[in-house]
Amino acid sequence: MKKKIAALLAGALCLSALAACGGNNAQTAENGASDDKTITVGASPTPHAEILNAAKDVLAEQGWTLEVVEFTDYVQPNTALVDGDLDANYFQHIPYLNNFNKENNADLVSAIEMHYEPFGIYPGKTATLEELADGATVAVPNDGSNETRALLLLQDAGLIKLKDGIDPTSDATKLDIVENPKNLDIQEIAAEQLPRSLEDVDLAVINGNYALQADLNAKEDSLITENPDYAKVYVNVVACRSGDETSDRITALKEALQSDAVKQFIDDTYKGAVVATF
Repeated sequence: MKKKIAALLAGALCLSALAACGGNNAQTAENGASDDKTITVGASPTPHAEILNAAKDVLAEQGWTLEVVEFTDYVQPNTALVDGDLDANYFQHIPYLNNFNKENNADLVSAIEMHYEPFGIYPGKTATLEELADGATVAVPNDGSNETRALLLLQDAGLIKLKDGIDPTSDATKLDIVENPKNLDIQEIAAEQLPRSLEDVDLAVINGNYALQADLNAKEDSLITENPDYAKVYVNVVACRSGDETSDRITALKEALQSDAVKQFIDDTYKGAVVATF
């Protein structure tokens, strides 16, 4: 089943392919491994799939084949993992994973902590924070944990003030803004749409992976990046089904992903836009 899915999805959008595949993988979380030596991992194209591909040679030396299935949204990778169509996925941070489990009565767990991607405020129709006019439009991601992260960054930039008690683990929305001196129009937009929104808004707070896909680097192109202490709360992880954390597959994947070769790849390729945590 996994090989069939990989063949269908490689290089294609995930949504239509997954809709067609349906059903559960024959392997269950109980046995933790199938008879072959293939590890199937779902991932966002940038940087997650790229990092996984950098680990292929390390895995091959240990006799494992890594199949990377690319997804372009934040919902289907977890759904496919719950359904048993993947061994693991790599696209999300821990607050998002926790929120998915809560909302979907799922039991996915963090198996490997890998990196964080600093959020940035990027210029759209307005070039600098100082030039931001009264009533300007600011786009933020519309999913709970990432909207909180964006609002905290806007607060750090001195543009808004949130009510007391909002921290990186909260689920905040623009309704939690208590001071907005510039009367900013906060527009909640799907995270993957944020880079394309730049031509229509004054500023946008963009997730690290979608910024990278749009050739934006938080360290080089943003007006301000988030507090590193906040960013580390949002460490991106490889997730798997509960009970699979110590399986041969996940153990091999962890050793390869946290190898010196992969860390060097992250440092050399992303130049501070992706920060390894291992």
